[in-house]
Amino acid sequence: MTPLAHIAALPVRAYRLIFSPWVGHNCRFQPTCSAYALEALEKHGAIKGSLLTIRRIGRCHPLGSDGYDPVPGTDPEYDAKHGKDRA
Repeated sequence: MTPLAHIAALPVRAYRLIFSPWVGHNCRFQPTCSAYALEALEKHGAIKGSLLTIRRIGRCHPLGSDGYDPVPGTDPEYDAKHGKDRA
């Protein structure tokens, strides 16, 4: 993970440490948004990882989808099956 990605991951780590235990297990996606954010930052760096995370959080609403939604490029079989060249 790049140094800038480490800095971008600090709020996510703080959320997981402080707020996540109080919120409970209500995430509609797998992996959870915080796990997705850390994985996106690690794989794609601070800028693209942050954009992917923002896009993912934007999809989390009552009318949004749910289910398995991996970080682009981490599951080639999923990307190929869904016609997504998202890496």
